[in-house]
Amino acid sequence: MSTKAPKESKASDETRATKAAKGSKGKSDKAEPVNLEGKKPNALQKLLQPSKELAAVVGAETLARGEVVSKVWDYIRKHDLQNPENRREILADDKLEAVFGKKKVTMFEMNKYLSQHLTSP
Repeated sequence: MSTKAPKESKASDETRATKAAKGSKGKSDKAEPVNLEGKKPNALQKLLQPSKELAAVVGAETLARGEVVSKVWDYIRKHDLQNPENRREILADDKLEAVFGKKKVTMFEMNKYLSQHLTSP
């Protein structure tokens, strides 16, 4: 009985290459879609324009959806808006309430509300 090591998929190699290329978590000031080998950007890489309500949280420049979510999470952490008893809940302040439409949302609902405030430029 011989055991063979599982073959690594091409996708995992691309993922490793992408992570290696990113290096540090520092983000550039330019909001450009990440393009691997000239392919069309996917939904997380496409540049979108935030509404004025969302722009109050993430800024008015066009951003990729993933960057919007990251900036909203940065805002939530900076202003300590997670429910201490249930960390999955976000207790919205005035700016986030304008985006979410209610005072309390779960982290799983957040993307649904964010998508309503993102349009193609």
